Amino acid sequence: MTKKVAVILSGCGVYDGSEIHESSAVMVHLSRAGVQYVVFAPNIEQMHVVDHVKGQPTEEKRNVLTESARIARGNITDLKDLKVSEYDALVIPGGFGVAKNLSSWAVKGKDCSVIKAVEETMKAFHASRKPMGLCCISPVLAARLIPGCEVTVGCDTECEKWPYAGTAGAIKELGCKHINKEVNEVHVDTKNKLVTTCAFMSDSPVHEVFHGVGEMVTALLRLL
Repeated sequence: MTKKVAVILSGCGVYDGSEIHESSAVMVHLSRAGVQYVVFAPNIEQMHVVDHVKGQPTEEKRNVLTESARIARGNITDLKDLKVSEYDALVIPGGFGVAKNLSSWAVKGKDCSVIKAVEETMKAFHASRKPMGLCCISPVLAARLIPGCEVTVGCDTECEKWPYAGTAGAIKELGCKHINKEVNEVHVDTKNKLVTTCAFMSDSPVHEVFHGVGEMVTALLRLL
């Protein structure tokens, strides 16, 4: 029987939504593996809209579901309609939308809240012993919701290659274990059925990120 995976997006664009290359990589690797995937997003307003040329917020308003539909080629479903019983696994690509729209991590860090629809979905997958794949910044959602879990967001020592290494420290402060991994590697928390990889938390070429996301998808499917 064909496996079925739910993918949750958080908008369209690295600075205020889902990271497009990561999202595309997830879909390509799932498709290549012969897995059926369905894309979801919450029907909420974005925290803000960022001009991706200037890197600055604008006064514009955008909707997370509507923007995510750009990546999903219009084939998208409201997150409130996701039924965990119908899926074998969950994947959440990264991008600042995870930290701004799916949670308040961008503002509150480890003291953040996760929006109700995402929290309920992740906890339901976890309770059902169904695996989750999280890349880039999205492992912080697991760190916030699953006590004592193990994840990676890359390296815990900041340098030119690892500009967001401080995130690893926040994960440790939440009582979770951070595992240092390179962009082409994943960490598998077998107890909690979590597969994580750093993606663009590293300043790495896009093809290396694409490969790392592929490793995440492969490891995720092994847990099914």
